[in-house]
Amino acid sequence: MKLVDTNVLIYAVDEQSKQHQAAKGWLDNSLSGQISVGFAWQALLGFVRISTHAAIFSEPLSHSEAMNYVDLWLGARSAHLLHPGATHSQIMRECLDEVGQGGAIASDAHLAALAKEHKATVVTFDSDFARFPGIRWERPWADSSA
Repeated sequence: MKLVDTNVLIYAVDEQSKQHQAAKGWLDNSLSGQISVGFAWQALLGFVRISTHAAIFSEPLSHSEAMNYVDLWLGARSAHLLHPGATHSQIMRECLDEVGQGGAIASDAHLAALAKEHKATVVTFDSDFARFPGIRWERPWADSSA
């Protein structure tokens, strides 16, 4: 199971990004391949929030366009919407304790906890996930054989 971070979703859609080809290639290959691709609402909502924000993009998506992407991704046969389990709060606390801080890292700790619960590998361009012991993470590559 691969758990997709927000930045991969944004770069997959943002043709101006230098990570666009890698993100789009990985996401397209993975969603049409044999691996399970996990999505968290946090990452999907982050995509909608950022991709529709005029202060971030000179040509932001409309909310309808952003939600069309969400629907497309969730509609793929290999896509799974991952939910926190009964021990999520404790696992997230442990993740935060391991890095010794909250703040901006709290969102990453949530995804790390979700990855731990579902035995998933986080797919991200954010190396902060290396700070969570025991959490597997990798960068997406366009030539990924999913």
